[in-house]
Amino acid sequence: MPTRHATRRQSLLRLMQEQKLDAILVTDDTNVSYLTGFSGDSSYLLLTPKLAVVISDSRYTTQLQKECPELDRAIRDAGRALSELAGSVIQKSGVRKLGMESSSLPVDSLESISKHVPGVEWVGCPGLIESKLRSVKDEGEIAEIRQALVYAQEGFRQLKSMLSPRMTEFEASYELEHAMRKLGARGHAFPAIIAKGDRAAMPHYFPSQQPIGQSRLLLIDWGAETMSRYRCDLTRTLITAEPDDRLATVYGVVLEAQQLAMQAIGPGQSCKEIDAIARNFIADKEFGDYFGHGLGHGFGLKIHEQPRFSPLSNDVLEPGMVVTVEPGIYLPGWGGVRIEDNVLVTSAGHEVLSSLPSSFESAFCPLA
Repeated sequence: MPTRHATRRQSLLRLMQEQKLDAILVTDDTNVSYLTGFSGDSSYLLLTPKLAVVISDSRYTTQLQKECPELDRAIRDAGRALSELAGSVIQKSGVRKLGMESSSLPVDSLESISKHVPGVEWVGCPGLIESKLRSVKDEGEIAEIRQALVYAQEGFRQLKSMLSPRMTEFEASYELEHAMRKLGARGHAFPAIIAKGDRAAMPHYFPSQQPIGQSRLLLIDWGAETMSRYRCDLTRTLITAEPDDRLATVYGVVLEAQQLAMQAIGPGQSCKEIDAIARNFIADKEFGDYFGHGLGHGFGLKIHEQPRFSPLSNDVLEPGMVVTVEPGIYLPGWGGVRIEDNVLVTSAGHEVLSSLPSSFESAFCPLA
């Protein structure tokens, strides 16, 4: 039976055939890993109907033999540039119309390779692998994401039991990562966002050395990464002191907007229209000016993948897509509330993969 990586390469070959390409040069590290199983970096994959060659350097000779023994390998030493070796491999393959990842191959690298293959016609294929292949997860990938959620959710539970007014935002990030690593995670899926009080009005805030103190809320946006590099992405807003009416109102609006959007998820649904469900609800409650980012995104080997929930998105949901749903309201000088869960699109509708409670009552976490 073909390996999952061989199956992915066959799918890419079919896409290449549709675009009348002789070959494709894959230069994005994540896409090389997705197609080969290689976990290193700074390497390319040349794929043709008859050939699959990983172009790398001597640091990875043994690693390539172990991780993808079925593939051909072209290894450079310290005296040869990667562009020169890539040009040589392309020239020997005899291809004439070559697809390339124009979103990841810098212009100077393209020019360096082109010098060695002057007769090749280069065709930009931005996002081909991301949108046509990686956006729909196979059973193994979904299982990895489920495992990442086990690490993330249990790590969060452990962090909640440790929180105190004296703990800094940065210490909370460290303790969360430590808990997830002890459970088996590779680490954070991305730098965690841990923001107290008015700092939670900054959606992509970086934790500081400030103590959590007695602020009313604590926004935690985090995820775990498995050893095979699959990730998850969650947010909970904890109520860490006596809430006022405004906090109760904002929390309730965000939660209802999220629930309405998740209920609409299913195959064939427009990502733009699902974004609009949450966005319009928040606007109707007179908080529209305070929700500026997209409703959510796909994730997997990277934390931001296709599809995207946004007013600009043309994506349509398919079974196997895994997405975040994360509306938020951010009030400068006061704080912010975001609630984020992970959802699998199924043939019959959807499955919410994350299981942490998100009700207003469950958010109470008074600090001693």
